[in-house]
Amino acid sequence: MRLVQIAQHADDLDRAAAFYSALLGSEPTAVFDPPGLLFFDLDGVRLLLDRNAPSSLVYLEVDDVRRALEMLPDVEVVSQPHVIFHHDDSRLGPAGHDEWHAFVKDSEGNTVGLIAFQPS
Repeated sequence: MRLVQIAQHADDLDRAAAFYSALLGSEPTAVFDPPGLLFFDLDGVRLLLDRNAPSSLVYLEVDDVRRALEMLPDVEVVSQPHVIFHHDDSRLGPAGHDEWHAFVKDSEGNTVGLIAFQPS
């Protein structure tokens, strides 16, 4: 079994497309409007922005959470970059790395977690 798709609520598809294009560094892969669906490819997993979807908490891996926040200067930061824990082994991430998190509000009011793995 593998994860195929994650859905996130979006009232305004154009606004959501601009936000996620800036965050992900890529353009949408498909738009179907109507009925109000916008897709991005996340390494084979579809991120769906949907007018009818509920809000969910999505975590996206970035190279550096501080740099990701700099790329989105007008974003509302819910939680500044901070280390969540250190990976002593590779069960949840690369061994010998700290896991950094930051949380932001996307253009549609959803909270999005940003994760980076940095060597200790």
